[in-house]
Amino acid sequence: MSRRVVVTGMGWITPLGRDIETTWGRILAGESGVAKTTIFDAGTFPTQFSAEVKDFALKDFLNPPEYDVHKTVSRQAGFALAAAKLAWTDSNLEGAADLDKTRVGVYLGGGEGPMDFDNFTAAAVEGWNYEDNDLDATRWADVASTQLQMTTEAEQDPNMAAGHIAQLFGVEGPNFNTLTACAASTQAIGEATNMIRRGDADAMISGGCHSMIHPFGVTGFNRLTALSTRNDTCLTASRPFDRTRDGFVLGEGAGMLILEELEHARARGAKILAEIVGYGSTADAFRITDIHEDGRGGIAAMRMAIEDAGLSPQDIHYISAHGTGTQENDKIETLAIRGVFGENAKNVPVSSVKSMMGHLIAAAGACELITCILAIRDNQLPPTMNYEHPDPVCDLDYVPNERRETNVQTCLSNSFGFGGQNDTLVVTAFSS
Repeated sequence: MSRRVVVTGMGWITPLGRDIETTWGRILAGESGVAKTTIFDAGTFPTQFSAEVKDFALKDFLNPPEYDVHKTVSRQAGFALAAAKLAWTDSNLEGAADLDKTRVGVYLGGGEGPMDFDNFTAAAVEGWNYEDNDLDATRWADVASTQLQMTTEAEQDPNMAAGHIAQLFGVEGPNFNTLTACAASTQAIGEATNMIRRGDADAMISGGCHSMIHPFGVTGFNRLTALSTRNDTCLTASRPFDRTRDGFVLGEGAGMLILEELEHARARGAKILAEIVGYGSTADAFRITDIHEDGRGGIAAMRMAIEDAGLSPQDIHYISAHGTGTQENDKIETLAIRGVFGENAKNVPVSSVKSMMGHLIAAAGACELITCILAIRDNQLPPTMNYEHPDPVCDLDYVPNERRETNVQTCLSNSFGFGGQNDTLVVTAFSS
C-alpha cells in the first residue's frame, strides 16, 4: 500500500494578494485583479492589460541575511521564494524536531526565461515594425547583435527557482523542475506526491511560478490569438465559458504547497489541511497548441486521477476547471467533463478562478489547487465571474458570478498545457 500524502502548508503570491486569507476573501467576493499593464508600455499591443502582482518586494518576505543571498533572482523566482517561505512558515517544518532535510525535496513547475530578459525584450521592442505590426527580422538581428546581453547558461535555466528554494531552506532531497506550460505546477504536485508515496522523500515543497507579462510573452500569445483584446473593458475581460469569451488574460505569480507523508506529519504534530488522493497525467499527441477536439486527453487524465484516488465520478463535489476563456479550451473541457461524468455532469459545480486572477501559466494549477483546499475548509465554492451570456456548447453549472455555500469534501482540479499536456489532481478533506 502506498504512503498517504497530506498538505501541511500553503502560500501564494497572486494578482489578488500575497497571503492566503486576503486573496481567498477577494476570490469569494468576485473581485478582479485585471488592469492596464504597467510592467512595460503595452500601449501599441493588441492586448494592453494583464493581471499583475502589485507592490511585490522580495525583501518583505525574507529576513536580511536570506534576502542578501537571493536578491538578484528573476521576478518569477522571487515570487517562488516568497510563496515557498509563506508555505514553509505555515507548515512549521522548521520547528520540527530532528527534521532530516535529506528527506525533504523540491518539485516545481517553473517558467522559462533568462534573468536578463529585460534586455532581450528591449531589443525585441526596438526591432518591432509598427507599420506592419510584426517583427522586422533584419532590424531584430542588428539590434540584438549590439544590445542583447548574454547571460550564463545557468541563469537561463528554468530550474533556478527550485535551486534557490533548496538553498533557502537547506533541503537536500530530490530537486526537480518541470516546464509543461499551463499544466506545469499541477504536474509537479502530482509527481511530488508520487515521490512521497513510493518513499523517495518524506516531504516536498511543490508548486509553480511564472511571469510572462513582458513584450515577448504578450507578442507570442497575441500572435496565437490566445489573449483577450477587450482593452476598453479589461476588468471583465476574463470570461470563461461565456459565449462572448475572446481569450485569456495573462497573469503572473506563484503558488506553493508543503506535501508530507502522513505519519511524518503526525509525528511532528503538524496541522493537516487536506489529502492529495489522486493524480492523472496524459498527452493528447495531437497539435502543439490545440486540445484534441474530442477531449480525449482531458477525459483520460480525469479518469486516471479519480481511479488513482479509489473513487468514482459521483464522489466529486466540485471541479476547478482549467477554464481559460478561449473558445476552444472551454468548449472542449466542457465536453471532456461530460465524457467523464455523463448525465451527472450538470449536477457537479465547475468554476474557473482565472476569471478573477487571470491565467498564471505555470503557476496556475498550484494556485487553483489551493483554492480547492480552501473550498473544502470553508464549504464555499469560488464563482466564475463575468458569466453573462450562456453558450449552448458550455452547458454545465459554472457557479456564475456569486460564490456558493455547499458541502465540499472532494475536489478535482484540471490543468491543460500547450504541447497537449493534461494533468488532474484529486484532493479531499483529511480523514484519519
